[in-house]
Amino acid sequence: MSAYQTQTEAPAAKDNLLGICHAIGEDFGFNPNFLRIPLAVGIIFSAQWTLIAYATMGVAVLASRLLIRKPKARKLAAPALVETAAPHREAHPAEAMAIAA
Repeated sequence: MSAYQTQTEAPAAKDNLLGICHAIGEDFGFNPNFLRIPLAVGIIFSAQWTLIAYATMGVAVLASRLLIRKPKARKLAAPALVETAAPHREAHPAEAMAIAA
């Protein structure tokens, strides 16, 4: 993701029932609420088919997580601090106290 792209933050794990919508949203890069709202509306019209669809999505997420492993992120070494080109000079004690305060 480049510096110009933004991604909507997903809700915390405590807000997820089983995490299926969150997992699909994470995999495809969209806010999981775009799945949660149609599922909530679908419960009103046909609870049985909505739950079947939700269970099917759960099986698909489980299969994708077991079959396709995400590569672990490499730990990047902290960049070394580079000193400025200005010559090093001793700080006056009064300057050191101002910095410490």
